[in-house]
Amino acid sequence: MDANSSETRLSGRCLCGAVTFTAVPVHGMHACHCERCRRWSGGVYLGVDCGDSVEVTGAEALTAYESSDWAERQFCRTCGASLFWRLKSGGMTVVSAQAFDDPSVFAFAGEIYVDAKPDNYAFAGDRVRLTGAEVEARFASET
Repeated sequence: MDANSSETRLSGRCLCGAVTFTAVPVHGMHACHCERCRRWSGGVYLGVDCGDSVEVTGAEALTAYESSDWAERQFCRTCGASLFWRLKSGGMTVVSAQAFDDPSVFAFAGEIYVDAKPDNYAFAGDRVRLTGAEVEARFASET
């Protein structure tokens, strides 16, 4: 199964199971190196864009944090698991790759905010790598 371009609905959940979800991935997995994502996730944030396809059960256990002018982050208020990064204007919900039941189905497609990456790690391999300015210019055109 190629979850990076299929119409397959995949399932996942938070650590405690209070929040479960299904979603259809739009692209492969991306790593975000921005300071906000690193602090939110406790490391590199690995996410999968699922557009507007995310369907949540247990939404009453979700808490949202407005982390920028254009986005919010949602996490489980019971266990604290980081689950969703959402564009406020709609059209894009990035789901934590490791919250999916089988995260191994995602190809590592790209990295963003590479200019904010600390020097103590680096991912090998060729993939799209965008700076913070390049990412923010894309979001500015979508909001």
